[in-house]
Amino acid sequence: MYETPEQMQARNKAGLEAALASAMTQFEAIQKLASLNANAVKAAFEDTIANARALAGARDVQEFVNLQSGFAQPAIEKAIAYSKSVYEFATQTNAELVKGAERRIAELTENFVSLLDKAAKNAPAGSDVGVTAVKQMLAAANSAYDSFTKVTKQATEIAEANVATATETVKGLTKARKAA
Repeated sequence: MYETPEQMQARNKAGLEAALASAMTQFEAIQKLASLNANAVKAAFEDTIANARALAGARDVQEFVNLQSGFAQPAIEKAIAYSKSVYEFATQTNAELVKGAERRIAELTENFVSLLDKAAKNAPAGSDVGVTAVKQMLAAANSAYDSFTKVTKQATEIAEANVATATETVKGLTKARKAA
């Protein structure tokens, strides 16, 4: 019933590995975001310089206005692409963190059930009712967690569909505006 030093060490090592994996996932996400932001700022700066040069070379007011209106479409498309990229790797990072948490919860549940079984073997007669009740509570908690996970995944899918629809709507509006 008691935990050996080797078992404690293995449990502590597993917890540390889970924490390090989570930290690495978060660090990679921050690194991707920083890189994406640096590239976006660089591209925006380069576009601003190119646009300023083009406007400075305009020969008349009509050409100036046409150039300005032509700058909007690429800017909108780049903003949409940037937003989509941020959303995609945020979703990916979240999925990786959830998988890690689910693995850890499964391990903890398994360890708890194992400990409960060991305790039940050494428990006085008649205590199996209490052990069964605890196992049923654990099963109910796991069921509730599974239901919550399914609802969360459905909400994520709906959000992804809404983002895709909004992106297509904005693209359609900018194309219609450009055609007019």
